[in-house]
Amino acid sequence: MVSLQTPVCDFGWKARDFDLVGVDGKRYCLADVRGPKGLLVMFICNHCPYVKAVRDRLVRDCTELRAHGIGSVAIMSNDPAEYEEDSFDNMKKVAAQFAYPFPYLLDDTQEVAKAYGAVCTPDFFGFNAGLELQYRGRLDASRKEAAPADARRDLFEAMVQVAQTGRGPAEQIPSMGCSIKWK
Repeated sequence: MVSLQTPVCDFGWKARDFDLVGVDGKRYCLADVRGPKGLLVMFICNHCPYVKAVRDRLVRDCTELRAHGIGSVAIMSNDPAEYEEDSFDNMKKVAAQFAYPFPYLLDDTQEVAKAYGAVCTPDFFGFNAGLELQYRGRLDASRKEAAPADARRDLFEAMVQVAQTGRGPAEQIPSMGCSIKWK
């Protein structure tokens, strides 16, 4: 398992559209998932210990961000031929088990991950209402284990700021996780 960190936020970079199938069988594009105040695009998977450590926090934060006008979507871009745990059937199971409040989409060609420059799971892209990138940081201090319950909620606080001001924080701590499993 290779551990990587995300690059620094490229403020103003425009979100790339996509057309991907979700675990619910529906197809989704940017217009379907964005909120009136912004959008959080998450590259996650099922097998990565960094993602497993924060799934409950993803559910909590995305549910709370909806009330601030921020939409959320999760995209799985790993090669399931190499990681069976990341198969579409297993994506359905994990989404149901954790009651994901966001669409969980399969990027089977990996073109969306490449278009976004995703490097690891989890990798977070926080956009404002104009779909301009404002956050490319971590969820919180969690690594392969969840951070303490009272840990600062970096992503949540940043996205609330984006919802209120259209701008993300100047200082951002990179996300860390397992490398995307490229075909």
